[in-house]
Amino acid sequence: MSVARAEALLLTPGAGSDRDNTTLVALDEGLDLAVSRIDLRSRSVDKCVAIIAEAAELLAESAGVTLDRVAIGGRSFGGRMCSIAASRHLGIAALVLLSYPLHPPGKPDQLRTDHFGDITVPTLFVSGDRDPFGTPAEFDTHVGAIAGPVDRVWLAGATHDPKKHIPDIVTSVAAWLA
Repeated sequence: MSVARAEALLLTPGAGSDRDNTTLVALDEGLDLAVSRIDLRSRSVDKCVAIIAEAAELLAESAGVTLDRVAIGGRSFGGRMCSIAASRHLGIAALVLLSYPLHPPGKPDQLRTDHFGDITVPTLFVSGDRDPFGTPAEFDTHVGAIAGPVDRVWLAGATHDPKKHIPDIVTSVAAWLA
């Protein structure tokens, strides 16, 4: 369970949060690679994708690597925006999705997966096994649409807010990117 190609990681926050989200800061401090945390400042998919694409290029430049050595990802909404950006073939190395919102809570028919078939990079999902935004069984049903390799880490007893599981998240992401 390792991507090995990523030498830098761009992180985006969930809706209503910012680059100083506890989980993102813990990843920044706990990973042995270049990390950039950014704010999205928009709910527009196209604006968020443009922000992510530009930030990934800047991170590659500042880390002294090519874009195909940069992984992108984030928590909840930020991860969703990164997955859409990845589906548009940015040339990145990998995708790290934390608490991915597969659907709104209680609305499993409103899936946020239309773009999954266009994701070709290795993808890591780290979610709570009690997350109302998507159960392990629902993920099993839908992540097969992703064309690239997919790994999943389930945090036992965790919901959408992973604060109690941050050390496990950092360890899982570090191992996957190592």
